[in-house]
Amino acid sequence: MSGIRVLVAGASIAGPALAHWLRRRGAEVTVVERAPGLRPGGQAVDARGVAKEVIARMGLDTAVRAACTDTAGAYTVDAEGNVLETFHAEDHGGDGYIADIEILRGDLSRVLYEDTRDGVEYVFGDRIAEVAQDADGVDVVFAGGDRRRFELVVGADGLHSALRELVFGPRERFVHHLGLVLAFYSMPNEFGLDRWLIDYQEAGRSAGLRPIQDATQAMAMFSFASPDFEVDYRDIEAQKRLLRERMDGLGWLAPRMLAHLDDTPDFYLDQVAQVKMERWSSGRVGLLGDAAFSSSPMSGQGTGLALVGAYLLAGELAAAGWDSEVGFAAYEGRMRSFVEANQEIGRLHALSRAVPEAEVQPGSEWGPKLIERAINGVELPAYAGLPDSA
Repeated sequence: MSGIRVLVAGASIAGPALAHWLRRRGAEVTVVERAPGLRPGGQAVDARGVAKEVIARMGLDTAVRAACTDTAGAYTVDAEGNVLETFHAEDHGGDGYIADIEILRGDLSRVLYEDTRDGVEYVFGDRIAEVAQDADGVDVVFAGGDRRRFELVVGADGLHSALRELVFGPRERFVHHLGLVLAFYSMPNEFGLDRWLIDYQEAGRSAGLRPIQDATQAMAMFSFASPDFEVDYRDIEAQKRLLRERMDGLGWLAPRMLAHLDDTPDFYLDQVAQVKMERWSSGRVGLLGDAAFSSSPMSGQGTGLALVGAYLLAGELAAAGWDSEVGFAAYEGRMRSFVEANQEIGRLHALSRAVPEAEVQPGSEWGPKLIERAINGVELPAYAGLPDSA
């Protein structure tokens, strides 16, 4: 089938990346995003191992690297600012604690959007309200009132995926809290920060400063242990109150950083969580990225999973002649072990932050083998013979 119509929900990273590959394979792609436009800023995300190869195959290596944060490395410090540990961006071939491809989420989203906007239909300020599928396609009702039909629908709309809830069930079935809460926001760089990330940890809490491309600005980062999380992810004022309460008395530069909390344009706070599902598809509807298999920010691989997953999902659907059952199953078969390795790293890292004295549980392979599986543990077929408009 040529010119197959695919609807993708979400225009952050996974959605536009999938749109890139679907378009190259010959599909007609529509991306719907509930926000009125691209969301700027956001936390820094990394590409390691096979994810860098996917970026290269997209032809976007130069554009992505031009938008990177150019972070040289990271220090961990004590309350007086004395350096305890040093990590360099070139460690482990650029795949270490600080990756050589490190970019703000909003900047990577912009690169992907600019790459695809001429060949992909983007609909901002709308969302999927209803879906009804049959043997031949999916009828979609948008919140704005439009009704359209597609052969396939893919949810790439993040941890709090609305499409996942519509098709697969309530979020509580799939979203698993890891006992940690993460917050970050941009603020004036009044600390002389210059290409080095600085991280301070204290008894289940942390504060950090991250450089970004605009040297006049810096990214503030906080984390704290929390066995549960009940704050609405849309209630910004409640989130700010919670952050102030949990950071009260934290040392180092934390008070100066918190003084900018009400002035920042891009405050974000949410639970550190993973999504675990038995299947990532139902009929003609599939899921990608955090919506399907969030590994949490503590894995450092959420972006890598999204990029690799987009490449494999488009490739396997096209290789199956756009047969949803065959294509979705093949995509999941290739990705599942890769996802599980990254989720294990995310779980162990979150545990070490929430409970610093915690020991790795028996049977957990927290070491080089697990890290290698998480960075390079998936095959990227060439998909020779498939349509490729590139």
